[in-house]
Amino acid sequence: MDFEASSLGKRSFPIEVAWVFQDGGSETHLIRPAPGWEDWNDDAQRIHGISRAELERDGAPHDVVARRMVEVLAEHDLLASAPSWDGKWLSALLRAAGIPRHTLRLRDTEDAQRDVARRLLMDVIRAEALDAEVEDVIVLTGVRDRHGVPAHRALADAEEERQRWIAVRDEAARRRARVR
Repeated sequence: MDFEASSLGKRSFPIEVAWVFQDGGSETHLIRPAPGWEDWNDDAQRIHGISRAELERDGAPHDVVARRMVEVLAEHDLLASAPSWDGKWLSALLRAAGIPRHTLRLRDTEDAQRDVARRLLMDVIRAEALDAEVEDVIVLTGVRDRHGVPAHRALADAEEERQRWIAVRDEAARRRARVR
């Protein structure tokens, strides 16, 4: 999951959200600002390319987006590359819609990457070497993935995170096959 926001300020708010499932299915939504969401930063707009006018014109009401998220995501493990920032915007969206902020929770994408690598390697790598092997997989796939700056659009960034997870899974599977 990924959010784009009005700024990085204390009173920033979510303007776009997207999520990508493990199977590649996805959704993305522009979010019309809730009443009282005023913080706007022109530098942030230059980065993500979404104007306040576009949100007002094309964005879905914040409460509709929040309810859709709960409907579709409540039973899923939600991952974000920056869970503190994305969690802030998720909480703001849920609260503005009158939904308890802990209805959906995020965890760090890197934790999921470590989990999948550990699961694939734990029965073929000695226990004392497992942590180092998992970290090696994470570092190697991260180095291979250095292809540029994030798109700073929610769907593209969420899809990139999914691709990183797949790369870690595939590298761990390759190592597993070599050891067996």
